[in-house]
Amino acid sequence: MATGQRLVAYERVSTARQGASGLGLEVQRKVIEDFAASRGAEVLARFTEVESGRKADRPELAKALHLAKVTGATLVIAKLDRLSRNAAFLLALRDSGVRFVAVDMPEANDLTVGIMALVAQAEREAISRRTKEALAVAKARGVKLGNPNGAASLKRAGKGGVAMRAAVAANAGAFSRDLATVVADIQTAGHVSLRSVAAELTSRGIRTRRGGEWGVGNVRNLLARMN
Repeated sequence: MATGQRLVAYERVSTARQGASGLGLEVQRKVIEDFAASRGAEVLARFTEVESGRKADRPELAKALHLAKVTGATLVIAKLDRLSRNAAFLLALRDSGVRFVAVDMPEANDLTVGIMALVAQAEREAISRRTKEALAVAKARGVKLGNPNGAASLKRAGKGGVAMRAAVAANAGAFSRDLATVVADIQTAGHVSLRSVAAELTSRGIRTRRGGEWGVGNVRNLLARMN
């Protein structure tokens, strides 16, 4: 890259919580800043997307691509491999006609991202299919996924505390077994931290046993029941 070239930075974090905390964003920003400094390049603007990895609508990416196009700047991202599972991002990048560079994969080009987009789409479809199959098995077994009224119904029926705790524990155990294949698939895909697993479960449309969104504590309890 020639000295003095102009850059438009695009950064992405997958959840609102990460966006507020700066988790992941600070690392991306430093990588881009170091890259620009090493080449004497000017960063014209930064665009930060806070969204789910599955979301196709990317207003900040659209703004970044537009600015890069009208100014002749190069779009720069910190890590292409972090986004390589997202077909929507890759297709937008491939079809934009904008020059781009990924700091971790500087050799990437239109052909590279086109192939990645096909692979990402196939992986997404496979993940969706496996998730639906796992939930169908759970439903066939009579498990009420995401039912927040289990304990309340026992109270209404006049059941004692021991029976209530036993029923809740049994439901929790069945719920964790039914999600075991989904969690294994998520971990195999590289999502190993509690926060990352929680974000991925939420992005796949899976609710907690009580019908809420996943957090670190929910995932920790779920994994404990699986062991």
